[in-house]
Amino acid sequence: MENGQKRKPSVWEALIPVVALVAILSFSILKYEASPHIPLIFSAIIAAFMAMRVGLKWNEIEKGIIDTIGMSMQAIIILMIIGTVIGAWILSGTVPAMIYYGLKILSPGIFLVATLIISSIVSLATGSSWTTAGTVGIALIGVGQGLGIPLPMVAGAVVSGAYFGDKMSPLSDTTNLAPAMAGATLFDHVRHMIFTTGPSYLIALVVYAILGAKFAGRQLDVAQINQILDALSKQFNISIWLLIPPIVVIVMVVKKVPAIPGLLSGTILGAIFAVIFQGKGFGDILSVLNDGYVSETGFKIVDDLLTRGGLQSMMYTVSLILCAMTFGGIMEKAGFLEVLAEKLLSFSDSVGALVTATIFSSIFTNIVAGDQYLSIVIPGRMFKKAFDKKGLHPKNLSRCLEDAGTLTSPLVPWNTCGAFMMGALGVHPFAYLPYAVLNYVNPFVSIFYGFTGITMEKVKPEEKVTINA
Repeated sequence: MENGQKRKPSVWEALIPVVALVAILSFSILKYEASPHIPLIFSAIIAAFMAMRVGLKWNEIEKGIIDTIGMSMQAIIILMIIGTVIGAWILSGTVPAMIYYGLKILSPGIFLVATLIISSIVSLATGSSWTTAGTVGIALIGVGQGLGIPLPMVAGAVVSGAYFGDKMSPLSDTTNLAPAMAGATLFDHVRHMIFTTGPSYLIALVVYAILGAKFAGRQLDVAQINQILDALSKQFNISIWLLIPPIVVIVMVVKKVPAIPGLLSGTILGAIFAVIFQGKGFGDILSVLNDGYVSETGFKIVDDLLTRGGLQSMMYTVSLILCAMTFGGIMEKAGFLEVLAEKLLSFSDSVGALVTATIFSSIFTNIVAGDQYLSIVIPGRMFKKAFDKKGLHPKNLSRCLEDAGTLTSPLVPWNTCGAFMMGALGVHPFAYLPYAVLNYVNPFVSIFYGFTGITMEKVKPEEKVTINA
């Protein structure tokens, strides 16, 4: 390093923080079952030393951290609000009512398929995987528990459905971000994703149908279900009117009301309904919104299910996001992620290899940078010229970015999306990963198309002027 000037990192310099991250996380979590927070901070320290080695000053590193954390602040605020929504909706009886009616309607054999479809419809309508998981997802977890379905299976189906809409809905931020990075139009992008998402969704439906068939012949524990229904009806005044808050939130999101005021309205409605239907006072509401609801029915299943929510319950997840963004911010600012992506390009001599490099770069960024948006922005920026050189339409790149960047983000515990799903659903991402079928099948379908050339459209001569404009 000369004159303290920042230089481009070498591949080995870029790899050192990544290897350190994998090693420290693996050792800490597998041997000591530690939380990922401190390992992420240790990895960030190593990344900072390597950033200084390539010429960055501390104030530049700090700015990179703050800028990256700034990108995640909306997600953090939404996460905190979701904590108050969960608390308010349990206190008001909304979540108990959703569980109550769900247990009366759904059967074990069709439950996982129904969970995928319900989550898909809500997320497609709202464009938000987080809203889906934080509303109907919570209720479906409760219904699944009542029906005796393993919670990782239920969470996997919820996540698959939630991210179907996050990927396909024109209302989704990632669905708009990916074509913006690639140079495609929104509706070209959405239509092109049908070719990879459609088969992946059908595979997910088949898998959930097969998994559900294992429970179809099972004798329902009617006594336990009746105990749950009885415990719910004794602790809460159950009414169909209690379904209004989630319906209002979903309608507001469909009407493009911003997420923060939309979700806050859910908290306020929940508080009002707690007064009207459950006779709760202002002090009760304040306590639950901050510390969460504590169920004391004496029936363990119901108490475990309903003792949750509150702003403070999300602080573990918020701190995890901050630690992950610290590491990701240093990696981005120092140019380490860019160097590693460029190295991958050197092996991408065919269309299939290029698609594979794009897919794994997005997955890699989700793991290393811990942010869904960076997993779209960085590979999108890095691989755009490579797709152009091969004459491929930009919608091929935008599709790859979503096939991997959007869909694998909830599978990483320290990613903002994985951390959110863990906080909202109460199931660790590594536990639901095997059952989040859509999320891990879709990238392989995309790679298959890359090597076979199926749907890999070229730029038509008349389109070149518009695309390059």
